[in-house]
Amino acid sequence: MARIKAINPEDAAGRTKELFGAVKAKLGSIPNLMKTMGHAPALLEGYLSYNDALANGALDKQLRELIAVTVGEHNGCQYCVSAHTMIGEKMAGISRVLILAARTGSTTTAKFDAALRFVRALLSKKGAVSDKELHAVKEAGYSDEEVSEIIGHVGLNVLTNYFNNTVQTEVDFPKMELLAKLELVNN
Repeated sequence: MARIKAINPEDAAGRTKELFGAVKAKLGSIPNLMKTMGHAPALLEGYLSYNDALANGALDKQLRELIAVTVGEHNGCQYCVSAHTMIGEKMAGISRVLILAARTGSTTTAKFDAALRFVRALLSKKGAVSDKELHAVKEAGYSDEEVSEIIGHVGLNVLTNYFNNTVQTEVDFPKMELLAKLELVNN
């Protein structure tokens, strides 16, 4: 059960109502993450602006979604893993096999693997990656701009993961079980 209840869009007022209107116009609906962030319009507006800016960056949609599921799995965020699995499949054309591979630590391409290894290093080392780890992602063909955006996407996804994990946002996407949870069930 959610610790902070999502705002019913019909009950929204002020800046939150404006932001909900913009989200609905763009997406056709308002996901529970945003309905819950609406309690703090500054947070919702910041999140939407950050997300939009990175969506128009150098990284392609597939890598952005693979980063999201990798970070979500690492941080145990069922909401984000569920949301980005669906978005990855439906909007970025990523196969379920590739999404699962990203969640488990490897993909089918060397370049994606290098990026996701870098993402996991960022997460496990709280950003304090080694020269070797930074060099490896650049050697795989990522520019300074792309490496910077990878770091930005990790930050964006950590924000949503921490928010969802704290408030226990109700999942309003086809629910995906976290791999750690599945391992516990199977052992």
